[in-house]
Amino acid sequence: MGTSERIRLHRVYDDDSADDPGTRVLVDRVWPRGIRKADARLDHWYKELAPSTELRKWFGHDPERWDAFRERYRAELQAPESQARLDELAAIARQGPLTLLFGAKDTEHNQAVVLRELLRERLQERLGQGG
Repeated sequence: MGTSERIRLHRVYDDDSADDPGTRVLVDRVWPRGIRKADARLDHWYKELAPSTELRKWFGHDPERWDAFRERYRAELQAPESQARLDELAAIARQGPLTLLFGAKDTEHNQAVVLRELLRERLQERLGQGG
């Protein structure tokens, strides 16, 4: 399985979770409205990997702010605790399919897109190092 197929994105509100094999991880800071925790089909909730409240509010899913959001969010993810969580997600992706769940309506401009980019980079680096 290539690195591009290992990490999928899925909107948590879309009811087609059967298409998402493997480990499912919610990457929103706030629990999705209208979804009961008992009904959510997910394996982990890594809320600490979500953008800070300040960054999320500033971005507001405005495509005009996307490039700046990506840069600022990547900077936030440099924190040691975020790096440890990213390592965990990369390890999960190496084992099998990983689906990053998010609540945003915009499927192209959200934190899961940035997380997938970072995880793919980590997987590529690891492959480049022979492991």
